[in-house]
Amino acid sequence: MIVWLNGELLDESDARIDIRDRGFLLGDALFETLLARRGRIAFLDAHVVRLAAGANILGIPMPMSTGLLAVACEMLLDANGLNEAPRVALRITLSRGPGPRGLLPPESPQPTLVITAVESPPPATSLTAIVATPRRNALSPVSRLKAAPYLDNVLAREEARARGADEALMLDTSGYLSCASVANVFLWEGGRLATPAEDCGILPGVTRAAVIELATRLGIEVVEDMIMPQRLARADGIFLTNSLMGLVPLSRIETHELPPHRMTGRLQAAYELLLEAEEEEADEF
Repeated sequence: MIVWLNGELLDESDARIDIRDRGFLLGDALFETLLARRGRIAFLDAHVVRLAAGANILGIPMPMSTGLLAVACEMLLDANGLNEAPRVALRITLSRGPGPRGLLPPESPQPTLVITAVESPPPATSLTAIVATPRRNALSPVSRLKAAPYLDNVLAREEARARGADEALMLDTSGYLSCASVANVFLWEGGRLATPAEDCGILPGVTRAAVIELATRLGIEVVEDMIMPQRLARADGIFLTNSLMGLVPLSRIETHELPPHRMTGRLQAAYELLLEAEEEEADEF
């Protein structure tokens, strides 16, 4: 695999990151995961805007503009022979870079930027889930950033695997539904959609925002709400969203079976059209 590291395309066996890098030592880093289909990257601008916003909050300089990041991603796809691949997972990782021992960051950080690209399998048609033990800290500013410290999510996903499920639904420290380990959550309640509010320690997902906009256009009421877990059992349907999977329904939570909801398919079709429109726009550009 060829990777992009600080402006260079390198074989992964030749890529080296400073042992003092704060992303490695302290998790002082951000990342974005993007979907590319046949060389066209979905929602690139939205991902880079989120990355830049997080970098601004943390005080990490952005080493490249949106335009140059797009060029770097395209070069990486080409270098790996992935321009015609049906689905590619791109990951952009931005760390503060090397620094002295201790917590205080260097006064003039030299950030590390890594981009990787690997083929991604098609998403599952449905998933099963548990309600996991680890909680999201809604009071932490990091909960709203796509930040590298992901240990709570790792532990939640490991718990799901140990209990024979695909995914882990996570509550916040107040007991409200927050997210899945790598996705946002939507509940069908009658004809409306409910999704956890940002105050519940969620990451404001790019696909989440697109689905909210699509649902509103289709005349579906969307409520961002504080959702107690008891509402999961009463929901008419539940689906998860992220950049790689798009929209995928849950078929079971714990032992509770969930019926498919007819409107999920309609939203999936609308989201696919949105991706195609994004690709056509990229071609015109």
